[in-house]
Amino acid sequence: MTANASLPLTLLELADPGLPGFESYSPFCLKAHRALKYAGLSYACIRADNPAAHRPHSPTGQVPVLLVGAEAVPDSTDILARIEQLVPGRISRSPEALLWEEFADTSVNGFLVAARWADDRNWPATRAAFFRAMPAPVRAVVPTLLRRKQVQRLVARDVWRAGPDACWRRFGALLDQLDARAPEHGFWLNGPLSVADLALFAQLHCLRTPLTPWQGAEVEKRKRLSAWLGRVDAATRTVSVPLRAAS
Repeated sequence: MTANASLPLTLLELADPGLPGFESYSPFCLKAHRALKYAGLSYACIRADNPAAHRPHSPTGQVPVLLVGAEAVPDSTDILARIEQLVPGRISRSPEALLWEEFADTSVNGFLVAARWADDRNWPATRAAFFRAMPAPVRAVVPTLLRRKQVQRLVARDVWRAGPDACWRRFGALLDQLDARAPEHGFWLNGPLSVADLALFAQLHCLRTPLTPWQGAEVEKRKRLSAWLGRVDAATRTVSVPLRAAS
């Protein structure tokens, strides 16, 4: 019997991107989706164009948030920890796996944010996808202001400080290192699927949307890394074990 097995699950997240194989443009929402599915937990979704719409359940106004009954669990890392309580042992959370999760959520995420918001090649598609529901007069001003703030944050994170050429050289080097580290078979830590797989997959898979074609092609060039991404995708795309249902 899993903990709180009778409680319904609801994932509060962003709008559906309408892309097969991508539950969300947000890597953190995607990470939560895939963890819930791999754990065999059926769940409902409440979507919003603006993450601030979920602020009553999230002090930071960020997504995802998992409602376990009336209990709100914000932050993807905490959501995966809560899933472990619901389905003990299904998703490994070893100390090494947690280190990889932190690396994915911070370091790898920086390149995803840069690809969408700072890369001039990708900004028009990002702008169209993220702000399509915004009224036209507002859309003429607000996206540019938000982009400026995102780039400032990327500079502060030392992702964009030296400019685009240096950023994408570092990105290529990171992909080479991940490709060399990727397992030839199975999952990232050569054991059961872990939070390392889910976190790394979410960030890298989100680089493979039409918003960031150059970065996605760079990921695909790394054959071992791409093969591992394919294995994680196949293992987490659908609810794999019908342990419970959300009602």
